[in-house]
Amino acid sequence: MNVDKVYILEDRGVLYINGDDCNEFLQNLITNDLNKVSEDNSCFASLLTPQGKYLFDFIIVKHKEGYLIDCEKKIINELFNKLNLYKLRSKVEILNLSNEFVVAVISKEKFLTFENAKDIVGNTIKYRSDPIILDPRNSTLGGRIIINLEKLYLSIKKLNLKSSNIKEYYDHSFDIGIPQIDTQKLQNKLFGIECNFEELNGLDFKKGCYVGQENTARIKLKDKQSKKLFPIKVLEGKIKIDDEIKQNNKIFGKVLIDQSYPFGLIKFKDSDIKISENFTCGSAKIKLLKPNWFE
Repeated sequence: MNVDKVYILEDRGVLYINGDDCNEFLQNLITNDLNKVSEDNSCFASLLTPQGKYLFDFIIVKHKEGYLIDCEKKIINELFNKLNLYKLRSKVEILNLSNEFVVAVISKEKFLTFENAKDIVGNTIKYRSDPIILDPRNSTLGGRIIINLEKLYLSIKKLNLKSSNIKEYYDHSFDIGIPQIDTQKLQNKLFGIECNFEELNGLDFKKGCYVGQENTARIKLKDKQSKKLFPIKVLEGKIKIDDEIKQNNKIFGKVLIDQSYPFGLIKFKDSDIKISENFTCGSAKIKLLKPNWFE
């Protein structure tokens, strides 16, 4: 990403959670340790089903007396409703600020020009009282500014940034294996740990219980994980959800996200698989993109 560019992610939504019980409330739900979140650090986390299946992923940022939740906008209302379902009698207030706040992204290089900025994923600083976070999933995704829409363009002007096509940002996210578009298509289709959340700093295996913790811990501790989410490059033809991904007529996975930035769930531990070679997928020919953090 260019140091002078900013990407305004209008397809992200923002919730704000506060109240006397908000720390305990979130800690009992999310896959990461909320104690990591402070004025100086933010984290990536997810909310799973009780069986450990994927539902939502988001970035959590300390803000005033509570927390901002940065999530894909298509499913922000669904996340809002789910959190309210879990709230019960907890002293927690959940606000949907998606019409007032926006998420913008700057390059990592630009982020590091700010005073007190550190080259540490999740590092959080303030600019004109607004948080800027070095993406906790992967630092090459740059710094995220969560800001009131009314303040956005003045900040862009003061920082000498030029608004750019968000496709550049999402192309990069796809290339490094991080799905951010159409994540609702993953819901209930795979375990959270199969979404590469461990590699993306979104799972904490030392914290206490949370929703879906039992199966997640069992898969990890017993080394039962055999599938991972991989980005798919379509070489020929078209693919669709649930298409089988084959190599030498053997099934190694299936398509879970089929549009724009496709992803498939792959049996990466199968001794017969050749990750670097081409696959067939229905009538299409595809290639799996191997993220640089995948070993």
